[in-house]
Amino acid sequence: MAAPAAEHARLQALAEQGGGDLIGAGPHEVLRWADVHFGPGLAIASSMADAVLALLAAAAAPRAKIIFLDTGYHFPETLGTQRAVAATLPLEVLVIRPQRTVEGQDADHGPRLYERDPDLCCTLRKVAPLARALEPFSAWASGVRREESDSRRDTRVIHWDGRRGMVKVNPLAHWTLSQVEDYIAANDILVNPLVHDGYPSIGCAPCTRRVAPGADPRSGRWADLVKSECGIHA
Repeated sequence: MAAPAAEHARLQALAEQGGGDLIGAGPHEVLRWADVHFGPGLAIASSMADAVLALLAAAAAPRAKIIFLDTGYHFPETLGTQRAVAATLPLEVLVIRPQRTVEGQDADHGPRLYERDPDLCCTLRKVAPLARALEPFSAWASGVRREESDSRRDTRVIHWDGRRGMVKVNPLAHWTLSQVEDYIAANDILVNPLVHDGYPSIGCAPCTRRVAPGADPRSGRWADLVKSECGIHA
């Protein structure tokens, strides 16, 4: 949300205070904090690998909205999971698409841009559309967890997103994969079928591969490329 300097400073101070007060806090407590301070000004980005964060938000931050980036390259299973979440949970799901279709991007940059310049492809189909989608909001949340990769190991539950001028909320930052799986089992949560087919981390179909049991869950993302993040969380 475009904010005057005073509001910008207030939000940054709030993020710093919340980040200190909520060290070690669980997802429900973090989301309740976000609901108190932002209410409908909170957006939750979901990749639709599962509905864990959406279900937590429905209970603790029911005024938030879910944002799903339809890049044009998703697996059918991911799109099916998005539709199922929208149909079964009370939160509104906003489906966000890039300004250009895949065909339009091919006309501009040539086919299979994801092979030749994956960073540009991610920027056009994920980073830029999310930035536009977040403009009406003051805070946004994601399902990023510390144990997912080295680049995420210092993730805080609340911090200031200076690039976007927003508060960033990471309710699952402290959770392990085992905790996520236990929560899914205990609450019968929707899960993308690909998770059970060797895809523990799911992105666009051309850039996501199966991984061997026990391997780094994100090793199937941009395999064989010097790339581990799309740029949204970097």
